[in-house]
Amino acid sequence: MLKNKRVPTVVSNYQKNEASDGSVGGCGRNCLRACCVNGARLPLYVCKKVEDSGEKAREPPVAFLESLVLGEWEDRYQRGLFRYDLTACVTKVIPGKYGFIAQLNEGRHLKRPTEFRVDKVLQSFDGNKFNFTKVSQEELLFQFEAGEYEEAQFLPCMPLLAENSPSVVAINVSPIEYGHVLLIPRVLDCLPQRMDHKSMLLALHMASEAKNPYFRVGYNSLGAFATINHLHFQAYYLAMPFPLEKASSREMITTDNGVKVSELLSYPMRGLLFEDGNSMQDLSDTVSDACICFQNNNVPFNVLISNCGRQIFLMPQCYAEKQALGEVSTEVWEAQVNPAVWEISGHMVLKRKEDYEGATEEKACRLLADASLSEERFKEVNALIFEAIGCSKPRGGA
Repeated sequence: MLKNKRVPTVVSNYQKNEASDGSVGGCGRNCLRACCVNGARLPLYVCKKVEDSGEKAREPPVAFLESLVLGEWEDRYQRGLFRYDLTACVTKVIPGKYGFIAQLNEGRHLKRPTEFRVDKVLQSFDGNKFNFTKVSQEELLFQFEAGEYEEAQFLPCMPLLAENSPSVVAINVSPIEYGHVLLIPRVLDCLPQRMDHKSMLLALHMASEAKNPYFRVGYNSLGAFATINHLHFQAYYLAMPFPLEKASSREMITTDNGVKVSELLSYPMRGLLFEDGNSMQDLSDTVSDACICFQNNNVPFNVLISNCGRQIFLMPQCYAEKQALGEVSTEVWEAQVNPAVWEISGHMVLKRKEDYEGATEEKACRLLADASLSEERFKEVNALIFEAIGCSKPRGGA
């Protein structure tokens, strides 16, 4: 069994106390467990029903979900719920053809050690470890649901019903960028970090309803730098294109439901791009099938939901395994940059000033190359995916 001594980023103000607090009731933290959840209330946003790709939706002049996310996030910022001042983090574009983005975020150096398995994508939920039922309710922004209405619905004060296990949006108290939030599907069901069809569709709804191409939703599997084994997505705003979004691609297959699957060509890490489809549901189901295939075959992966949910990048990786085996170069390892979804997308979050000042395109490419599957292994996992989504052979016979 491979183990890698991990130091996961703290995403909740109550995560840091879990090593010493094993209590399950009467915690006094106003959390989401049975000791505190009765009587809790939170705003509810219900997004509109899934539309076929050919239907024209009526777009409001300002997306309400975006104003809700940013308004509630700013409120928590003013309350001092974040672990550091995000405005003190500096950002620059690294010179070169890719346009990698580097951020100096020394606040994310505040971590607690844990043992984390890196050779098993599917692991059981462990209620004794930190999970999102232990966060304070003040870190929650609103409930979020898929709906069957023609228009989105907003209810400003609705009970948190344990029997319904609501999906919630919460702040990440160690933010990377403005509006950095967590989407936690069916939070009280205590689902492990394991992709499923319903959760992927919910994440696509969130990206679509925000109606802002600079709002991206990301996912890290276990073994691909998810640090908490409780199902969640992350999302934030960054007003510039990610290098991954600018990569050229070659179409490999188109599924029966119209989803186009392409291979990335001009990027330091191998990956796939999913887009189009007859509906959002079709796109979501196809990507979910591919993710579930990776999970069942123990392939760690990251997902970037881009372009308001119209494009989804699926990136298998092997960095944590290489790191545990001592196969990552010393220079890359010492920088302590974990290639999770944001770094793989080209947004390099650096924790030391010397790494930020010395950031180069060559170093960023080396990190992504270390995370990338070999060409042979990439072809193998592609064959598994094509079978899972019902396409036996890609174009060109690759």
